[in-house]
Amino acid sequence: MEIIAQPAPPRGLTRLLYRLPNKLYRAGFGRLVPARLLYLVHIGRKSGRRRTVVLEVVGRRGGSYVVCSGFGPSADWYRNVLATPEVDIQVRGTRSRAKAVVLDAEEGAEIMAEYGARHPRLGRNLARYMGFAVDGSEANFREVGRRRPFVRLDPR
Repeated sequence: MEIIAQPAPPRGLTRLLYRLPNKLYRAGFGRLVPARLLYLVHIGRKSGRRRTVVLEVVGRRGGSYVVCSGFGPSADWYRNVLATPEVDIQVRGTRSRAKAVVLDAEEGAEIMAEYGARHPRLGRNLARYMGFAVDGSEANFREVGRRRPFVRLDPR
């Protein structure tokens, strides 16, 4: 595994395209969004206002969803759920309250290795998006998983 760049949030047209699933969920068309994308409604740690983000589901643990902070621990949504772990989630048409639980680095490594094995091409692309070049090996995916925070969302 090689660190290729510290990822920066998308800008311009790319940002607009990445935000499209968020707009679909807000407009009530969440059922049109692929099930691998989760709509997270959380509370801003400073403002106290509702904030939303759409994240890729990288793993499942029982009835829970696992997501990764691709921009690392400084991502706003991640810092917000650390401050207020009670969130709302929606996957396609199913909404529920959930509690956000931060996973340790070894759990993140396991989840990323499983994701890479299930989706080799998507896994390499996701790693690149997070700033890592991987060769597709389990060891490389595990290392990426150790370097980014993972959160399990437990529906209530």
